Amino acid sequence: MTKKSPCALGVAVLLSCLITIPSESWAAPQAAGQRAGEVSRIIPAVNIARSAKTISAAAKTVVNWLDLVNTQVNARARIALDDGSVLNVGSDSSIKVLRHDAGAQQTELELTYGKLRTQAQKIAKPDGKFEVRTPAGVAGVVGTDFFVAYANDTMNVIVFEGLVKVCNLAGACVLAKAGQMTSVRNGDNSEPLPPQQATLDLLMASTNDTNAGAGSGAAAAGAGAHLGVWGTLGIVVGAVGAGLGIGLTRGGGTQIQRGCNPNNLKACG
Repeated sequence: MTKKSPCALGVAVLLSCLITIPSESWAAPQAAGQRAGEVSRIIPAVNIARSAKTISAAAKTVVNWLDLVNTQVNARARIALDDGSVLNVGSDSSIKVLRHDAGAQQTELELTYGKLRTQAQKIAKPDGKFEVRTPAGVAGVVGTDFFVAYANDTMNVIVFEGLVKVCNLAGACVLAKAGQMTSVRNGDNSEPLPPQQATLDLLMASTNDTNAGAGSGAAAAGAGAHLGVWGTLGIVVGAVGAGLGIGLTRGGGTQIQRGCNPNNLKACG
């Protein structure tokens, strides 16, 4: 009688076990259902598309990875992410939370259309990133306050605080500073426009268009002075002043970079 070696028996047992495992378990773990944060303030009506369901959002409604947050006309929402960042979603807007890993400081958002203002926490991790994607390009930050709008195939970015790197899909980037604005179009391979000073009217309009009202508790504390009328006005005036200072001393601070990978904005440094 031929004897099978223990090794051969072990392999046979392993193969038989693998055959009985459903094919679904071979797939990578899905991010859907993993918590990203929660709604802290809304002006109805706001809903969240999750898998095949639609949920009417209210204060304290949890927002998960891959959730699609939709605001109707005249509706707005404030979302407090778990890392302390705050998203202010304007009316008639749609934003998807592709990823928000607070521990790794990895955040990817997708603005399909509409307006979004973010107050992002400072990135301390070497591989950390905070990016907002639109069909026209990518805006990436390292601890800042900025506004993104996408409509009519154009992505517009206004910076309130810090730096924002704006890239088209081909990897051409510009660096916009506090008080500056830039834009990039989708479909014609044009580079982002050189940053220029944003007017006070535009800064105020972008603030008002995404203001969901005063929050409460930890969410309000996280938003800080941005929530109050006078606090917001101070930020806007400060952004204008900072932008003017940059323009006078550095000629606008415009920096165009070609050949950057929009999927890795840090490499465009």
